[in-house]
Amino acid sequence: MRYGTGVMLVLAAGSLWSLMGLGLRQIEGASVWAIMFWRSVGMVPVLLAWIAWTSDGRPVAAVRSVGVAGAIGGFGLVFAFAGAIYAIQTTTIANAVFLFTASPFVAAVLGWILLRERVTPATWAAIALAVVGMFVMVREGLAVGALVGNMAALLSAVGFGAFSVALRWGKLANMLPAALLGAVFSAVAAAVVIVMLGEPFVVSARDMGIATGIGAVVLAVGMILFTTGSRVIPAADLTLFSLIEVLLAPLWVWAILGETASSGTFVGGAILLAAVAFNAIAGTRARRVAAA
Repeated sequence: MRYGTGVMLVLAAGSLWSLMGLGLRQIEGASVWAIMFWRSVGMVPVLLAWIAWTSDGRPVAAVRSVGVAGAIGGFGLVFAFAGAIYAIQTTTIANAVFLFTASPFVAAVLGWILLRERVTPATWAAIALAVVGMFVMVREGLAVGALVGNMAALLSAVGFGAFSVALRWGKLANMLPAALLGAVFSAVAAAVVIVMLGEPFVVSARDMGIATGIGAVVLAVGMILFTTGSRVIPAADLTLFSLIEVLLAPLWVWAILGETASSGTFVGGAILLAAVAFNAIAGTRARRVAAA
């Protein structure tokens, strides 16, 4: 695969993912846990079919190959998925997606603590800048009553950061089997909570259809496109290309639903995006110097 093809696949994945907030805004009555259950149900068959096709018809062996690391990463996705749904339902799309971009920094810190991976001075500087941006956004959330949603978005970032660290710990080149485990674990966790709370599994056909479609198309197909394209793109470049999701998500809800965000959201989000871009550019330059 050529580099340009990989870039197009990654950009397509980010564009798909950017539709998640708009899709969740269309759900009328389903709870967070019902959405999580049906969204995960939509993800499982698509990911399973793709894994079966790319593993010569042996999906079970492919999933078993990820081992403990893949299982831990899958549990991380439970928090990532639940936090994302709750955040999008309780704060603005802009707030949520900006805070989701903190996951690379969470992964860097967790990798440093758990795996003893070296964190470069440039990354530490980017983390410090990101903390400033997140503080601006969370403080704004306290003023407008969206603090819990902001905390949920950060929990989602932590969950995805843990997923990334687990894959690095297990030296797993393919994230899809671990993502499949994450979808299964999420469906089970959501089902348990639904039973405990006495909520209905069967919601309106509209809500079930939207949630299942988000899982099957937006998340699962996006994950397939991203993992396929990422094979020929350096990690630092991937971080930059994935920002298309952050740029498009608030645009969709503004253009279609008229949803806007506060000035604090955009100031803090701009600082956070600057930190992500700085870290990615620094990583690219460091690799070029090392190669030279």
